[in-house]
Amino acid sequence: MLPASDKTGESEYINCGLCPRSCKKDRRSQKGFCGESDKMRIARAALHFWEEPCITGKTGSGAVFFSGCQLKCVYCQNRSIAYGGVGKEITVERLCEIFFELKEKGAGNINLVTCDHFYPDVAKSIERVKKEGFGLPFVLNTSGYVSEEEIEKFDGLIDIYLSDFKYFSPFLAKKYSHAPDYPGVVKKATDKMFSLIKGAVINEKGMMERGLIVRHLVLPTHADDSKKIISYLYNRYSDDIYISIMNQFTPTVNCKAFPELMRKVSEEEYAGVIDFALSLGIKNAFVQEEGTCDESFIPAFDYEGV
Repeated sequence: MLPASDKTGESEYINCGLCPRSCKKDRRSQKGFCGESDKMRIARAALHFWEEPCITGKTGSGAVFFSGCQLKCVYCQNRSIAYGGVGKEITVERLCEIFFELKEKGAGNINLVTCDHFYPDVAKSIERVKKEGFGLPFVLNTSGYVSEEEIEKFDGLIDIYLSDFKYFSPFLAKKYSHAPDYPGVVKKATDKMFSLIKGAVINEKGMMERGLIVRHLVLPTHADDSKKIISYLYNRYSDDIYISIMNQFTPTVNCKAFPELMRKVSEEEYAGVIDFALSLGIKNAFVQEEGTCDESFIPAFDYEGV
């Protein structure tokens, strides 16, 4: 791991290349593709109970939702912070305080949701609290659209990677996330995460202390793409990672331009994807029950805990 002074300098916001978009904006005076300046912003910090069981546990995950996003999917469930600019500016010192406040509330870990584009400040915060003996695992909750170089910088800071694998098809990645390079980027990023984590550690309470979980959200009409992703992940990593297959797709206002996305995933579509996963012999997987596509599973971004 590089020394903090080499890793977390403000210069990383100049000519920004913190994500694969590499927009090259000087975020001190301009907003990057992510929609953010060099001032770290978050929209919510609270206990979160809707992650995978080994992340949520009985007491909840200490989720910190960061404003902005480098992907901006048309169906984004957190669109008010990814697109809408919702968020409150905070300092490194305040983020450190939030970590301890969430721990005091009983959080089993600190869940950093879409923090990639604020890496310099997030890294400073993690390093600072770890020096103070913080103790809880840190979870990088990411879209998967992150470079190998940025993942490498998180080495020694992040204990659990909770990463998406949204598309196998570059056509779908371009259509719904304006990122035709997404499949190639996420494959390299996942390889890097796997090389750093080297297996999973689950404690006696069933909580993950170290590991890699790759999430895939099944999209309506695109179950074949889902099967390709699951096959790729299992063939490459076997049961050394956990695969989370989600059915919680919820149409949003931005989906109106895509008629095929203006409905929820059918029971038949989701069951077909799960049956396919079982046919491969996957053991370490999470599946969702009916009802997880309800709007109530989408948190309200009201600056709670900020």
